[in-house]
Amino acid sequence: MMFVWAFLVGGLMCALAQLVMDALKLTPAKTVVLFVVLGAVAGGLGVYGKLVEAAGAGATVPLPGFGYVLVKGIDQAVQEKGVWGLFTGGFTAAAGGVKAALLFGLAAALAFRPKA
Repeated sequence: MMFVWAFLVGGLMCALAQLVMDALKLTPAKTVVLFVVLGAVAGGLGVYGKLVEAAGAGATVPLPGFGYVLVKGIDQAVQEKGVWGLFTGGFTAAAGGVKAALLFGLAAALAFRPKA
Protein backbone atom coordinates (compact mmCIF):
# COMPACT_ATOMS: atom_id res chain seq x y z
CA MET A 1 0.00 0.00 0.00
CA MET A 2 2.99 2.28 0.61
CA PHE A 3 3.83 2.17 -3.11
CA VAL A 4 0.31 3.32 -3.98
CA TRP A 5 0.52 6.29 -1.61
CA ALA A 6 3.97 7.21 -2.89
CA PHE A 7 2.74 7.08 -6.49
CA LEU A 8 -0.39 9.11 -5.76
CA VAL A 9 1.32 11.82 -3.71
CA GLY A 10 4.30 12.15 -6.07
CA GLY A 11 2.01 12.19 -9.10
CA LEU A 12 -0.26 14.81 -7.55
CA MET A 13 2.73 17.04 -6.80
CA CYS A 14 3.94 16.77 -10.38
CA ALA A 15 0.45 17.45 -11.73
CA LEU A 16 0.13 20.46 -9.41
CA ALA A 17 3.47 21.81 -10.64
CA GLN A 18 2.30 21.49 -14.25
CA LEU A 19 -0.98 23.25 -13.43
CA VAL A 20 0.91 26.07 -11.70
CA MET A 21 3.17 26.49 -14.74
CA ASP A 22 0.23 26.52 -17.14
CA ALA A 23 -2.14 28.70 -15.11
CA LEU A 24 0.35 31.27 -13.83
CA LYS A 25 2.60 31.22 -16.91
CA LEU A 26 5.66 30.67 -14.72
CA THR A 27 8.94 29.51 -16.15
CA PRO A 28 10.19 26.09 -15.05
CA ALA A 29 12.92 27.75 -12.97
CA LYS A 30 10.41 29.86 -11.05
CA THR A 31 8.23 26.81 -10.49
CA VAL A 32 11.20 24.88 -9.09
CA VAL A 33 12.00 27.69 -6.67
CA LEU A 34 8.34 28.01 -5.67
CA PHE A 35 8.01 24.31 -4.86
CA VAL A 36 11.31 24.12 -2.96
CA VAL A 37 10.29 27.14 -0.86
CA LEU A 38 6.83 25.66 -0.23
CA GLY A 39 8.46 22.41 0.91
CA ALA A 40 10.79 24.32 3.22
CA VAL A 41 7.93 26.32 4.74
CA ALA A 42 5.77 23.21 5.16
CA GLY A 43 8.74 21.41 6.72
CA GLY A 44 9.37 24.28 9.11
CA LEU A 45 5.74 24.23 10.19
CA GLY A 46 5.85 20.47 10.76
CA VAL A 47 3.27 19.67 8.10
CA TYR A 48 5.56 18.10 5.52
CA GLY A 49 6.99 15.57 7.98
CA LYS A 50 3.55 14.00 8.33
CA LEU A 51 3.25 13.77 4.55
CA VAL A 52 6.68 12.08 4.39
CA GLU A 53 5.54 9.53 6.99
CA ALA A 54 2.41 8.75 4.96
CA ALA A 55 3.85 8.79 1.42
CA GLY A 56 7.56 8.02 1.84
CA ALA A 57 9.46 8.55 -1.41
CA GLY A 58 6.36 10.07 -3.01
CA ALA A 59 6.95 13.08 -0.76
CA THR A 60 10.74 13.12 -0.47
CA VAL A 61 11.69 12.75 -4.15
CA PRO A 62 9.72 15.67 -5.69
CA LEU A 63 10.94 19.25 -5.34
CA PRO A 64 9.20 20.13 -2.06
CA GLY A 65 11.10 17.23 -0.53
CA PHE A 66 14.37 19.06 -1.19
CA GLY A 67 13.15 22.09 0.75
CA TYR A 68 12.00 19.78 3.54
CA VAL A 69 15.42 18.09 3.70
CA LEU A 70 17.16 21.48 3.94
CA VAL A 71 14.97 22.62 6.85
CA LYS A 72 15.24 19.25 8.61
CA GLY A 73 19.04 19.37 8.28
CA ILE A 74 19.19 22.91 9.61
CA ASP A 75 16.99 21.99 12.57
CA GLN A 76 19.16 19.01 13.45
CA ALA A 77 22.41 20.99 13.06
CA VAL A 78 21.14 23.84 15.24
CA GLN A 79 20.36 21.35 17.99
CA GLU A 80 23.86 19.85 17.74
CA LYS A 81 26.05 22.90 16.95
CA GLY A 82 23.97 25.91 17.96
CA VAL A 83 23.74 28.97 15.73
CA TRP A 84 26.52 27.70 13.45
CA GLY A 85 24.12 24.94 12.36
CA LEU A 86 22.04 27.56 10.52
CA PHE A 87 24.84 27.84 7.99
CA THR A 88 25.95 24.21 7.73
CA GLY A 89 22.89 22.03 8.33
CA GLY A 90 21.23 22.40 4.95
CA PHE A 91 24.43 21.63 3.07
CA THR A 92 25.15 18.56 5.17
CA ALA A 93 21.63 17.17 4.85
CA ALA A 94 21.37 17.66 1.08
CA ALA A 95 24.94 16.70 0.19
CA GLY A 96 24.15 13.09 -0.75
CA GLY A 97 21.33 14.01 -3.12
CA VAL A 98 23.26 16.81 -4.78
CA LYS A 99 26.32 14.59 -5.18
CA ALA A 100 24.22 11.82 -6.77
CA ALA A 101 22.57 14.28 -9.16
CA LEU A 102 25.96 15.62 -10.26
CA LEU A 103 27.46 12.17 -10.77
CA PHE A 104 24.45 10.85 -12.70
CA GLY A 105 24.40 14.02 -14.81
CA LEU A 106 28.09 13.60 -15.59
CA ALA A 107 27.58 9.93 -16.50
CA ALA A 108 24.71 10.84 -18.84
CA ALA A 109 26.77 13.60 -20.44
CA LEU A 110 29.65 11.21 -21.07
CA ALA A 111 27.44 8.37 -22.34
CA PHE A 112 25.31 10.33 -24.81
CA ARG A 113 26.05 12.90 -27.50
CA PRO A 114 23.87 16.00 -27.85
CA LYS A 115 22.03 16.61 -31.09
CA ALA A 116 23.08 19.61 -33.13
